[in-house]
Amino acid sequence: MNQHQPAGEDTLRRLGALDTCAVSDALDALGLHGAALGLHSVTGRHRLAGRAVTIDLVDAGQVESPRHLGTAAVDASGPGDVLVVAHHGRTTVAGWGGVLSAGARQAGIEGVIVDGAVRDVDEATDLGLPVFARTGVPRTARARVVERAWNVEVELAGVPVHPGDYVLADGSGVVVVPAAEIEAVLAKAETVAAKERAMVARVREGVPMVDVMGADYENLLKG
Repeated sequence: MNQHQPAGEDTLRRLGALDTCAVSDALDALGLHGAALGLHSVTGRHRLAGRAVTIDLVDAGQVESPRHLGTAAVDASGPGDVLVVAHHGRTTVAGWGGVLSAGARQAGIEGVIVDGAVRDVDEATDLGLPVFARTGVPRTARARVVERAWNVEVELAGVPVHPGDYVLADGSGVVVVPAAEIEAVLAKAETVAAKERAMVARVREGVPMVDVMGADYENLLKG
């Protein structure tokens, strides 16, 4: 696990039972910004939930880095952790690769989210490691990007991420929940999800859509 307190199993269970849409709705209702736009799974139909262990990348030459990017974070992480790589939208060079994916899988890490390109996508897919990114690219990070620091505050597609924040990703994208707000967000998202399940039940009963998705739907986030 990361150097912060271990993620509560019940909190992760509740988060993992939701989808990003319900959590995004909850963030909206609470006036929080947490949807990291433009990121998607590059390894197939995957979903992940966990607490963020962050990695910040910069162009080679900006800082002296004593190790290959991501290695310290992988070594320090495990079940319940999600590696969040601030690659700052770069799509011409990879910010993650196959050997790192093997290490993450070996450590039991829940998955990896990269704000930019990754490579060795087939390897990660074969490993069953969920990887969310902007795209795949074959170009190596070597001599192009390096790690500035890890387990520091970073930005993921415009969303601030602190070590220990909660991350959820699925087919609709990626959301980040500040650790201090997780209980409020979970409670609201569970309410939203329950209301939507009730609406789907009405659809299956044959209720007209105009009635199912009327004023109640527009006011779903209120109250």
